[in-house]
Amino acid sequence: METRSYAFAIAALDIINVVPTGIPWLSTITGVPMFLLAIQYFLGRPSPSLPGFIGRRGLSRRRLQDFLASARGRIERLESIVRPRHDWWVGGLPRRALLIAWFLLIILLALPVPFDNLIPALAILFFCLALLEGDGVMAMLGWFFTVVTVIWTIFLLTVGHMVIGQLLKAIF
Repeated sequence: METRSYAFAIAALDIINVVPTGIPWLSTITGVPMFLLAIQYFLGRPSPSLPGFIGRRGLSRRRLQDFLASARGRIERLESIVRPRHDWWVGGLPRRALLIAWFLLIILLALPVPFDNLIPALAILFFCLALLEGDGVMAMLGWFFTVVTVIWTIFLLTVGHMVIGQLLKAIF
């Protein structure tokens, strides 16, 4: 149960990063609380909590009910897709590896690396769904997006560095 509450809280913070908004620093703003929650999980806290100045911000009961009513169809569709299966991917050693990758992806998401938010956000979301429902298929999708994240980040850090250098040479 405790992993599920952390996975739900992190998924709730991560979901906005999956939508391409173009808002600068959004992944850092949501990534830092996700990082704090992940640290609490690894320290063995029984349930997630955020510092008061973050935790006090929330939705009114009416807005939450309105949101849940409007999202009901999508939630039901998600529940039909995400279900316990292929439990080998979410138990034992694979689960430990998943949790480590989940934590490293959260750190990467919190870093202000331009153009490197969507793919790790997807991997984090799929890992959260895997942990919530014990769904090995979601874990496999999380691992796929983790590999894509590693390749994309390396590409950005190498090619991005070269492009910025060329731009600076051209300008100056």
